[in-house]
Amino acid sequence: MKSNITKLTLYALLATIALSACSTQPKTENSTIQNQYQETANLADIKSDALILAQQWGNQNVLVVFDIDNTLLAMEQGLGADQWYEWQKQLNDDDHCNPQSVGNRFAAQGAIYFASAMRATQGDAAAQVKAIQEQGIPVIALTARGQDYRLQTFRELRRNSFDFTFSAIGPEGGYMEPFMPVEGGRLSRYEDGVFLTAGQHKGEMLHILLIKTGTPMPAVIVIADDKQKNLDAVKQAFGELNVPVHAWRYTGEDENVQNFDSRQAAKQWLEIESSLRQIQQVFGPDNYDLSSVKLPEDCQTDASQ
Repeated sequence: MKSNITKLTLYALLATIALSACSTQPKTENSTIQNQYQETANLADIKSDALILAQQWGNQNVLVVFDIDNTLLAMEQGLGADQWYEWQKQLNDDDHCNPQSVGNRFAAQGAIYFASAMRATQGDAAAQVKAIQEQGIPVIALTARGQDYRLQTFRELRRNSFDFTFSAIGPEGGYMEPFMPVEGGRLSRYEDGVFLTAGQHKGEMLHILLIKTGTPMPAVIVIADDKQKNLDAVKQAFGELNVPVHAWRYTGEDENVQNFDSRQAAKQWLEIESSLRQIQQVFGPDNYDLSSVKLPEDCQTDASQ
């Protein structure tokens, strides 16, 4: 009887040890990382999330992705900002002959980017990004801007102390030439850790970039963007790949977006348009081209009748 009790005790002890050993095994499956969605007006929260994940899963297994407009940088005024673009898009959809429409909003925005400066969305924005980069975590920028805005974009990133070169994925410096990420899509460019996607599906673009650069699939993606649709796009694309996403909607510029004054922006455009056209006439269209920034021909015909 005593022998049986001893055996049972021994078996129980061994089972306890085995279970304990199993419970202390490091987690290796991506499914153990939960998808998360949060909002914040402080980039420090995104930094903290990235650093915690890197400590748990390893620096190279975390990929951090930042949007630019209204996430890292914002225009000094409403004119030319993301909210100005959305307003112009809506004008065109509702009535392409609306006199407040600039016509080709992409070309107009390029000229405004050339002439105007941008500010960081918060005073320590660059420092928060750098704190992630200094831990050896891959960090890139993923923007809806197209390659036509390349020079203006890098100028303002550099002026505000953002540098994604040393934390980028892929070959050093990226790719010298633009490329077509999807058949029938728009030319995009990946340079110095900044992916200019020309308004294409951000989830699909990020996946294609990982493939193109030969980057192993991360254990988790941390992405910050002011637009919900972009976060949803990334969650959709990587959900299908079983890669968890910590999606952060950055709200620091929400008040400025909500308070956008279209009348003020229209007034400012009228004040600078002739000067921008004169600069183009004298120096040429190397940095921007306003020749298509006008109402369509059918609107001009209607107006003359």
